[in-house]
Amino acid sequence: MVFNRFLLRAALDSRVGCRSMFTGSRPDTVNPNWLRVGLAIGSSVFLWGLLFRQHSTDVHEYKVRNGLE
Repeated sequence: MVFNRFLLRAALDSRVGCRSMFTGSRPDTVNPNWLRVGLAIGSSVFLWGLLFRQHSTDVHEYKVRNGLE
């Protein structure tokens, strides 16, 4: 029982003192990585364009099948 409490405290203390392996450096908010920003925005615009094109195609097919056009 005492050993478990000691082991838990040692695990918590070691976790508090170490840095996460996923954050090697702080993000630079003054000078962002414009390539990554451009890729993120470009891929979002591309996917939204595909979504709207597919929607208009589906609406046109719905109207043709139901005799509305």
